[in-house]
Amino acid sequence: MKEKNKKIAVLIPCYNESLTIEKVVKDYKKALPDADIYVYDNNSKDKTDEIARKAGAIVRYEYRQGKGNVIRTMFREIDADCYLMIDGDDTYPAENAKEMCDYVLSGKADMVIGDRLSSTYFTENKRPFHNFGNKIVRWSINKLFHNNVKDIMTGYRAFSYDFVKGFPVLSKGFEIETEMTIHAVDKNYKLVEIPVTYRDRPAGSVSKLNTYKDGFKVLKTIATLFKEYKPGIFFGLFASIFLLISLILGVPVFLEYFDTGLVPRFPSLIVSGISLLIALLLWITGIILEVIVKKHRQLYELLMNEMEHNK
Repeated sequence: MKEKNKKIAVLIPCYNESLTIEKVVKDYKKALPDADIYVYDNNSKDKTDEIARKAGAIVRYEYRQGKGNVIRTMFREIDADCYLMIDGDDTYPAENAKEMCDYVLSGKADMVIGDRLSSTYFTENKRPFHNFGNKIVRWSINKLFHNNVKDIMTGYRAFSYDFVKGFPVLSKGFEIETEMTIHAVDKNYKLVEIPVTYRDRPAGSVSKLNTYKDGFKVLKTIATLFKEYKPGIFFGLFASIFLLISLILGVPVFLEYFDTGLVPRFPSLIVSGISLLIALLLWITGIILEVIVKKHRQLYELLMNEMEHNK
């Protein structure tokens, strides 16, 4: 049960959702009657803000385009004990809202993930490349970060105060959910996944997600975060590739030299030496950055301890 005086903030980033925003606001006001419903309008041109305000939401604005920019502003401006993030397209049912918030308010979770992929997403979603993309992203992150999160890119999540105030938002667009998941896994936050029913957008409502453009951004984000969170493995992989090239080119030259005393293939020997040097530099770079990342994790833990002490 929700503890007394605990504040819940429902966060709804919106861009041209006039067809569905009224229903979304009213559904979540009914599911969480004591919560504050915030709609952040991201340059909508269809009076989404007016409709949301009439439905009872607190309407604010973010003029930098992109979901990541909206969430960055939400997290900075709003203070609450529990944050529930949803989309304004009426694809996530409000029936799971209280359960998700209760996990956070009871201290059992820092992030609750509304898992669509274990429920109705693949049958409800009519965009096959979105289904394929979700599977690729899920497989990539779980393999690279040694985890088993079932839905990486869901927009239905609940957060604790510590997570929200300790999360450095770097993404500008739809890749924000991927960044959230990787940050939570890397910083060892308490994660809980709840299967939620997903329903496709109603007729007339258009997705703002571009399958190819935004899909490429998500994959680029995964690669970038893999480099930043696990530099030892990242640079080690490239070091191994260059070491292999060096051995393939260099070993035959040395064998021939030991056999005949001659080095007839100087170009191969030069390329082999350069590849070996690059491999060593990459390996050393990975070691140095791994030490820096470890120190960053230590400082992050100290920062979280200080935040908890100052509550």
